[in-house]
Amino acid sequence: MIILYTSPGCASCRKAKQWLKDNQLPFVEKNIFTTMLKEDEIKYLLSRCENGTEDIISVRSKAFQQLDCDIDDLSVSRLVEIVKQSPSILKRPIMISEKNMVVGYDDDEITAMVPQALRKVVENACNESCPNYPVCGKVRVS
Repeated sequence: MIILYTSPGCASCRKAKQWLKDNQLPFVEKNIFTTMLKEDEIKYLLSRCENGTEDIISVRSKAFQQLDCDIDDLSVSRLVEIVKQSPSILKRPIMISEKNMVVGYDDDEITAMVPQALRKVVENACNESCPNYPVCGKVRVS
């Protein structure tokens, strides 16, 4: 199951939501402003960041800049507290599944939300013996 963290008025969130629908991937949408994020949930999101907390924290947002601090100086508990008080510091959308996390909307990166087993089916579906290979199969190889 995919959890999609969104906010109202976010064009990238709408694109991500539509992409998930178009690709028939089940998801639960959580509006970060109307759904109170729990401490454990925020810690889990932070723990999934591969390159540090700036993966999901927008240090350029007004809300974060008003804090007048360096993100590297904040403890995890303080950062969790800040996110609970000002969820607008989170980048959006955030899509998270058991194995993947994608922040923002990017046509290439969002494909990580397709389960690996399904990706293998697609990869193996069109090979040189397929009559449509000259049209679609070679495009994926290029």
